[in-house]
Amino acid sequence: MAKPVVAVVGRPNVGKSTIFNRIIGDRLSIVEDKPGITRDRIYGQAEWRDIPFHIIDTGGIEISDEYILKSIRAQAELAIEEADVIVFMVDGKAGITPSDSEVAELLFKSRKPVVLAVNKVDNIKRMDDIYEFYSLGFGDPIAISGAHGLGIGDLLDAVVEHFPEITDDEYDEDVIRVAIIGRPNVGKSSMVNALLGEDRVIVSDQAGTTRDAVDTPFERDGQRYVIIDTAGMRKRGKVYENVEKYSVLRAMKAIERADVVLVVINGEEGIIEQDKHIAGFAHEAGKAAIFVVNKWDVVEKDDKTLHQFSQKIRDHFLFMTYAPILFVSAKTGQRLHKLLPLVNEVAEQHSLRIPTHVLNDVVADAVAINPPPRDKGRRLKINYATQIGVKPPTFVFFVNSPELMHFSYERYLENKIRAAFQFSGTPIRLWMRRKSDQE
Repeated sequence: MAKPVVAVVGRPNVGKSTIFNRIIGDRLSIVEDKPGITRDRIYGQAEWRDIPFHIIDTGGIEISDEYILKSIRAQAELAIEEADVIVFMVDGKAGITPSDSEVAELLFKSRKPVVLAVNKVDNIKRMDDIYEFYSLGFGDPIAISGAHGLGIGDLLDAVVEHFPEITDDEYDEDVIRVAIIGRPNVGKSSMVNALLGEDRVIVSDQAGTTRDAVDTPFERDGQRYVIIDTAGMRKRGKVYENVEKYSVLRAMKAIERADVVLVVINGEEGIIEQDKHIAGFAHEAGKAAIFVVNKWDVVEKDDKTLHQFSQKIRDHFLFMTYAPILFVSAKTGQRLHKLLPLVNEVAEQHSLRIPTHVLNDVVADAVAINPPPRDKGRRLKINYATQIGVKPPTFVFFVNSPELMHFSYERYLENKIRAAFQFSGTPIRLWMRRKSDQE
């Protein structure tokens, strides 16, 4: 199920990045005392009151003819469009500025829930600074201090109150949900059309012309599927710089709902950093995955090209060696007939359960062949292992001391499990627990 999305918006230099970093507990944003330094939207994940959510840090909004500020305004507009709840940040020391009023007008038009946060209220003596902000029309302002961490809990309480009700996915368990992800113009929409045999989504050579995310149910050879097509830009006709940055959040939301993720790569252009970023999110989310290299028909090639490109994928995506690779052309239909059978295979592996006695036979053989190394005179002892979940397959190892499990030995055990049971196309999770923790 997709997590709620919170966008932090406001004019430059009101402290949005500081608050963002406090909420996610990590310094992902550049924090510098200079207006407009946060150039791009940054995405993070956080949790409050046991509710996980996405959070977007935007560049400041400024009504100006300066190019960089126009760009930042565009970023914020898109963040507003993506968000379920908006945190509107203002500066308690500076008071209401004309730019704040412009931002307020933009937010009113969005018709989204807005929580007004007055930053830089560093002590009780400054509480009177918040009252003028009632005139912005967003109800009770919440006094916070990013520098000192004051009021953040009150702010998040207010934000969570506005979250939409989270409901379970509407599709049956036997439906395979497939997310097609990738940066703009890799051919995602063309691939959907080719699989369905009809033009269900807009296709254009210009990046970002898909108008919205579309769920497309269909059936093939008795198996039901839903394609979750990650759209490009919602608003056609608007031109944003660095358009590929805007597809990240929508890809995240699609991945969360999927069973199988098709990571589409443009065979003509090769691999770029954003491909790794999006694929990494699928891996972290524990989804089954397939690398689909599209536009293979236009690639100049010889008998070594396919192998060399495959090796590049393996080199760039070291964390996803389990994901199969398929070279296709949505335009000509080349190898597309292999895609759905491969989806079926990795979906089955993603849901595979291993009987406990069979798993422990494999683990025992692995330990006999290569016993755990000693650490300061102590040796890891594995009592037994059991599978506790699927999607992805998740295993718990009950051991004498979890801290003795070195990552290299954990990787060895994973490789042995994969060698025995395949688990093609799916990550697997290994957890270590002290033997007494089971009680």
